[in-house]
Amino acid sequence: MNKAVFLDRDGVITHDPPHYAHRIDQLKLISKSADAIRLLNETGFKVVIVSNQSGVARGYYQEKDVEIYNSAMEKELEKSGAYIDAIYYCPHYPEAEIEAYRINCDCRKPKPGMLKRAENDLNLDLKRSFLVGDKIIDIEAGYRAGCKTILVLTGHGNDELKKNAKMNIKPNYISKDLYTASQIISKNAKSLERN
Repeated sequence: MNKAVFLDRDGVITHDPPHYAHRIDQLKLISKSADAIRLLNETGFKVVIVSNQSGVARGYYQEKDVEIYNSAMEKELEKSGAYIDAIYYCPHYPEAEIEAYRINCDCRKPKPGMLKRAENDLNLDLKRSFLVGDKIIDIEAGYRAGCKTILVLTGHGNDELKKNAKMNIKPNYISKDLYTASQIISKNAKSLERN
């Protein structure tokens, strides 16, 4: 079975613009995020993006815009020798403007549906896997899937930490950014092999 690192996209890999990342001119990688992903690739982890994209359900952009943005991001990462093994996103929102997306799905984080789908698709051992996110809902999704979790302080991370000082669900680690998180994961990789 494979081990994976699940990454939220906006605020972890890419800068989170003020209003829903969906245009290529908004795409800007966070410093050293490509290096982080390359390190995870080299350490033998599947790298999987799991991202809520409720802007689709709210009518701000379409699913094809998410796919164009993701493709552009992958090309940017490839310039540094980094690659993504799979991308999952949730376009749903319970109070959606667009009726087709107005569902209470199992894939919108904090629910672990995207991680469970990846588990089946990529033959993953979630207990040997990590989730890295900048929001408590990311951490909860990872926790519910049985992964170790890392809250990064980029994106919404600092604010989330201040707001949730007494978190019910605490991350296993807190890291200043994805690169530091990748170092933590890399150091833990050998002990995961022994378990």
